[in-house]
Amino acid sequence: MRMIIFFCTITVLALVGIILLLRSGRLKEKYAILWAVVGLLCLILVAFPRALSWSASLVGIAVPSNLLFALAILLLLAICLQLSLEISGQEEKVRRLAEEVAILRAQIENGHGRPDEDRSEVIER
Repeated sequence: MRMIIFFCTITVLALVGIILLLRSGRLKEKYAILWAVVGLLCLILVAFPRALSWSASLVGIAVPSNLLFALAILLLLAICLQLSLEISGQEEKVRRLAEEVAILRAQIENGHGRPDEDRSEVIER
């Protein structure tokens, strides 16, 4: 019983930490939802340990911890895929911004413009 109370406390503290990170703006909503779902699933598994055994037998896995490890690996792979997609999008934005800066710098160096002029036609993206 002590172990269940201990792990429930740890899970609740993790969920509170997620909420605090979300409120402070250090964690975006789309990631907070993912971590909140993971935290709630952990809370359910800690509060009802037989749920993992039932799920494992339902799927046909003999050892419940193997199901837990498989789900954890799938979750980590999904997170890696999501973060890879985010990085790809950010790389494209950085490339586009670098091109715009190079164009502006070339215009300034060639005397076609001054730094204080409005450049909204170049930065309309």
